[in-house]
Amino acid sequence: MTLHNSPAPPPATAWGPPPAPPSADRWSDLIQHDRVHRTLYTDSTVFDEEMVKIFGGQSWVYLAHESQLPGPNAFVSIRMGLRPVIVTRDRRGGLHAIFNRCAHRAATVCREESGTAKSFQCPYHGWTFRNTGELVGAPWPQGYGELDKERFGLTVVPRVESYRGFIFGTMNADAPPVDEWLGHARTWLDYWIDRSPTSEVVVKSAAFRMGYRGNWKLAFDNAGDGYHPSFSHRSLLEMASRMGDAKDMSYFGRTPDDGPMKVYSLGNGHSVIDQRPVYEGPGSFWANQRPQPGRERFEEQVRAEHGDAADTLLDLAIGAQINLSIFPNLLIIGNQIQVVEPLAVDKTQLTWHATSIGGVPDMINTMRMRSQEDFPAFGEPDDQANFEEAQRGLAAPEAEWVFMNRGLDAPDWQSVEHDGVIRTAVTDEIHMRGYYEEWQHRMRGANR
Repeated sequence: MTLHNSPAPPPATAWGPPPAPPSADRWSDLIQHDRVHRTLYTDSTVFDEEMVKIFGGQSWVYLAHESQLPGPNAFVSIRMGLRPVIVTRDRRGGLHAIFNRCAHRAATVCREESGTAKSFQCPYHGWTFRNTGELVGAPWPQGYGELDKERFGLTVVPRVESYRGFIFGTMNADAPPVDEWLGHARTWLDYWIDRSPTSEVVVKSAAFRMGYRGNWKLAFDNAGDGYHPSFSHRSLLEMASRMGDAKDMSYFGRTPDDGPMKVYSLGNGHSVIDQRPVYEGPGSFWANQRPQPGRERFEEQVRAEHGDAADTLLDLAIGAQINLSIFPNLLIIGNQIQVVEPLAVDKTQLTWHATSIGGVPDMINTMRMRSQEDFPAFGEPDDQANFEEAQRGLAAPEAEWVFMNRGLDAPDWQSVEHDGVIRTAVTDEIHMRGYYEEWQHRMRGANR
């Protein structure tokens, strides 16, 4: 896939995509430079292959945050694609990821979302495993003759690495290190982490989960999309405008193509929307936030107690003003971590994790929690309604293509930074073109 103009694809037939050139692979007729075929969102065989290759077979996949495993023998249950997985710390604090699937008859060995456990015993037949995956024993082992414990341990995710508290796993033992794979996304993730004066980020135990009837890629299509807010989130913007001055996100409605906000294509399927250029100076994040109950009294208290540091502290109570998308399932939105969890070709769960930070007064983290209630309640339902309606539209077989061509022919939109990162207008659909390039590499089985 290229970012410049390419020849138009051959015409489609009435019932399917155009035939691939003889030298092309099976995906070349489904992904063009400016469009992708509807079947990438509707075909269950494509989905099944994604669960193997995208969610673990070739890619690094976000699993959990280290703060969710606060001590030795802590664990958290998650999904790696469709694989049920337990992320654990051993007694020395080392990180592991093991399949939550008994080696005997496939039942899950852990039915809790999180906790502390040195071992897991399968409730079905009592087989017991260490929290690193090794088989401890099975009841009445004489029935097996000589039970080979090494053979019957839990399946282990072979590579688990953490980048500054963010835990990733892959089934690809030969994958490059996770910090190398994050590439240019590291700079933005570092910014988000280092907003904390101590660089400490803590994920709160409770999560906000929302499900929609649509393909998982619709969420990724939307995460880097600066084109939709003034239309999709109109009710949210109108609510804010009732308070007089224009508030957070209203700038998306004022000719965003010509504005200071930009989207960056970071490579490896990652991208980021940078909203920070519309703000000016310390305290501007806070000043432009939408209304919240008790906001005025809170600000008075912070200014009375912290003087010159008040503007900085108030800004930390508000989102980081970036939307960072890390392929294939991690989205950093505001102060929150959102995880994309595929359930079926047309069913997805989005899980929001609220965060607090170290080095600030408790009242700042309290307001962070209040701020993090805002968009999931008032904005995310707009997005998920669009995802479901898009999935409905994708059911029409004769209308074959989903377009991602905005920005391709716009003069002077794109520039290449010194590090190779592409910078462009916030409404450019470059984020889709970039992640589909990575998607295609992974579905081909590429190891890079």
